[in-house]
Amino acid sequence: MTRITETFVALRARGEVALIPYITAGDPTLDVTEQVVYELVRNGVDLIELGVPFSDPMADGPANQLASERALRSGTSLSRIFALVQQVRQSVSVPIILFTYYNPVFRYGAARFARDARQVGVDGVLCVDLPPEEADELKIETDRQDLDLIFLLAPTSSLVRARKVLTRARGFVYYVSVTGVTGMRDALPDDLGEMVRRIRGLSPVPVGVGFGISSPAQAAQVAEFADAVIVGSALSRILETHGTEPDAAAQVGSFVGSLKQALRERTLTPTPKPES
Repeated sequence: MTRITETFVALRARGEVALIPYITAGDPTLDVTEQVVYELVRNGVDLIELGVPFSDPMADGPANQLASERALRSGTSLSRIFALVQQVRQSVSVPIILFTYYNPVFRYGAARFARDARQVGVDGVLCVDLPPEEADELKIETDRQDLDLIFLLAPTSSLVRARKVLTRARGFVYYVSVTGVTGMRDALPDDLGEMVRRIRGLSPVPVGVGFGISSPAQAAQVAEFADAVIVGSALSRILETHGTEPDAAAQVGSFVGSLKQALRERTLTPTPKPES
């Protein structure tokens, strides 16, 4: 059982929902990222997504695109991200997931990537532009290293498609709440709860929901039907505005703490029995 799975098992036993913040590694510098990670842990996050900055982040909206640009300008690379994870692993035990596009992995080499990720303490990998049909090379290597390769589902995914993805999923499946790119939104889709409940009814694999969640109220709304709430662009906005200030990490931590409090005030409904 991987650390990601252990975390979801423990949360379900307590009737709690996971909070998964996303930050772009190296935004605005890796030193700031390290301090942000410590603040995230202090404020009760359950897993952490570390974004690998990429020059063409086609799934990301303006906030995360700018975060990638800032990180790349500061010299962030996969090797330096691995060194960062190794450093924070000295005191951080929560699962860490690398959120990336496939190009950096391909350039690095799938086998080398999986091996190095495992050695420094990474628990899972999410390649946002890598569908299961094209993931064999990376999945072989991540399975070999006992890393969870996390796949995505979208509002346009049929139940047939969802079943197919869930058969290959490890750790959890990432449900994209909207058709479009990442970003803060005033409201979430009206049918989001129904869609997530249907997916949860197909498999015991946990379902995390991301894209568009930007406030404690929205986090609490999603916590009523999902296994995890994923928040990213709102954190990128804080770093965009305050990233060079001495208390930048504390400001991110304070906001994340408000999200965690909202989740603690909600309880997750039991996982539906998988459909036959």
